[in-house]
Amino acid sequence: MADPFDVQLEDDELMDEVELTASLIVAANQVDGHLSQTEIDAILGVSPPS
Repeated sequence: MADPFDVQLEDDELMDEVELTASLIVAANQVDGHLSQTEIDAILGVSPPS
């Protein structure tokens, strides 16, 4: 009989968000000041609004 509580708790979108957040944390720890919006956009892989 299968255990009804044995479920996979993985959400691909959540894992992507965790990875992006971790990347921002690592980058923020490597600078002495604040990250610029341009730096944040580059880390997140987005283009600035035009």
